[in-house]
Amino acid sequence: MAAFTCHSSMVPPGKKPAGETSNSNKKCKRYFNEHWKEEFTWLEFDYERKLMFCIECRQALVKNKHGKAENAFTVGTDNFQRHALLRHVTSGAHRQALAVNREQLAFESRVHPELRSVLKVEVNPAKVAVLTTVYWMAKEDIPGEKCSSLLDLQKFNLCQALLASEHSEFYHPGSAREMQAAIAKVLHNEDRHRIKASPFVGLVVDETVDVLEQRSLAVFTTTVSPCSGQTSATFLGSFELPSGGASTVAGKVAEVMRSFGIPTMKLTWLRADSASLVAERLSGAGAALTSLCPLLMEMHCLSHGSSLLPADSIGSIEYLQKYETTVDAVYRLYSSFRGERNGLQELQSVLDLCEIDLGSPRAIHWTSIFPAVEAIDSSWPTLVLLLESEAERSPVAHGLCEELKKFQFVAFTKILLDVLPIFQKLRRFFQIEDFDLSILKPIVSATATTLQAQKSTSGQNLQEFLNEMNEHPRDDREGESRLYYKGVELANCSKVHLKHFERLKESYLESVRGNLLDRFPSSILEAISSFSAIFNPKCYPQSLEDIGSYGVSELNFLLQAYSRVVVSERALSDFPLFKRIVFSLSQLSFKDLCVKLVYSSSEMHELFPDFAVLAAIALALPLGSVLAEKISRGRELLQRSRTHRGKDEGLSDLMKIAIDGPASSEFDFALAIEYYESTREPGFIVAQVK
Repeated sequence: MAAFTCHSSMVPPGKKPAGETSNSNKKCKRYFNEHWKEEFTWLEFDYERKLMFCIECRQALVKNKHGKAENAFTVGTDNFQRHALLRHVTSGAHRQALAVNREQLAFESRVHPELRSVLKVEVNPAKVAVLTTVYWMAKEDIPGEKCSSLLDLQKFNLCQALLASEHSEFYHPGSAREMQAAIAKVLHNEDRHRIKASPFVGLVVDETVDVLEQRSLAVFTTTVSPCSGQTSATFLGSFELPSGGASTVAGKVAEVMRSFGIPTMKLTWLRADSASLVAERLSGAGAALTSLCPLLMEMHCLSHGSSLLPADSIGSIEYLQKYETTVDAVYRLYSSFRGERNGLQELQSVLDLCEIDLGSPRAIHWTSIFPAVEAIDSSWPTLVLLLESEAERSPVAHGLCEELKKFQFVAFTKILLDVLPIFQKLRRFFQIEDFDLSILKPIVSATATTLQAQKSTSGQNLQEFLNEMNEHPRDDREGESRLYYKGVELANCSKVHLKHFERLKESYLESVRGNLLDRFPSSILEAISSFSAIFNPKCYPQSLEDIGSYGVSELNFLLQAYSRVVVSERALSDFPLFKRIVFSLSQLSFKDLCVKLVYSSSEMHELFPDFAVLAAIALALPLGSVLAEKISRGRELLQRSRTHRGKDEGLSDLMKIAIDGPASSEFDFALAIEYYESTREPGFIVAQVK
């Protein structure tokens, strides 16, 4: 039911308006909307007096500047309008009431019951100032040992909160870590509430390795709010991963799910953004989790810097590992000459552009980083000349020079220049916020077709290289020729070597193509394509007359896949009307329509309950720019922190604050203080009572 209903319209059978306003406009009446209770948990309705109240404000009875504790929501109001609720929830009186009640609740857990009605806790401003400093440091990635000096600086700059009260009892050099844990606990509690409210959840896992070669699993989640239909991407933490196979990964994911209260029936998507999770481990983890989570679908996206092939494929393809080792040696050799080798500036800039840390323990997949390969290609003549000049005094330079002059090195570089741009486009798809799901299946199919075609017909870069080579007869060997490219004679150009390269090309392209199809199996492509067909108005036929049979097969696929959470007969019965309404909403995007369906107070949510369920599953898909930025930020923090700090037990808390912490003005420091003080010894807790 909408919040505003004209008097002339009838109340649906079996539904009686809970209350109606005393609005002077006699043509229209407003009714209390039961759905408001879901959105505004503090809302209470008196069915006899037909008045709305705020539970929090009635409990706190905070006095305003005129010395009165009464407001419309403490004495009761019949202003049944949603914007009246929105005005109240953002009012100073309501926010102050929330703070008072929270402090009261915390205090009541530490005092005798008979004192509850007379005592209230007052938050010490000095404690808030210290905690705010610790919070800001984590957000800005400032080392914890700087906390003491930053507090001294604030006192020097006359920070009143720190000057007015001694904070040394609250802060000492070893307590910053515990404060960060308390702050992270506040954020994680919000995560649990968000997960509990969300109808379905998506997970993203990424395996990482630190300088001590300790492996861990970074976990993110996507949730959907039924109160607004909006999605959220959240970092759940970085968890130590014991050595083992797929069962280890699956076990850790299941452990995280239990910790955050994620029911197995809620988990609908598992995505891996992994540079180090090999396909077999990941596939095994997905299979193990699917046995626990019946609605789960597994997808393995392509992220920046991740390998196009799993580790065992790299080892099985002869020469691929040799190529990566050669490129790695070139970058390491000339990164130490920063600013001195003018001809190699492009090589040096790649390290900054792609944020490549040569000191990181994480393997660098050079054959998957397009700018790195592109720089090697454009700098190749200069590299060869430079290495030749240093070959006599440097065995390393001599070895690299010999390797770079081989036909196979140059030709394989050209293959990568043909393949990598295709995958760059695919990667960008997963970083678009309002993504068009309808193009995923065609773009994966087109990519696989292109790779298949390049096995028999060379790509543009390889063909241009073959055309540009100059052939000169050899004087010493009849029937053989010398091949030159850009003035450099290429080595290993015999017919045997050329046939060997053809086998390498076919093997590499087939492996990349196979890995692409493994990442996006037909079932996941079919599901995503079906979601797009049903919920993207722009995919619908142009004429209303043509929508009769549209989408039936796609809907049947979804109803079968999610038969545990939808009523198929009802959905099929509702589908004709649903399609006509969607057709009239052609201006909406895929996400807009899904949000409208999931929003629990919308008419479409009530009219089409099964489509609302499917829309919620679609919104939980772990895609979009916000999630991509958080994953990138997480990797950046892991790389920087573990390179400089080594193993840090508090790293996950620091990452949580840095990735998900809101602006300081929006964070609940009073609750963080409660959590922090509850971890201290009893003698430390000093409650200030007014």
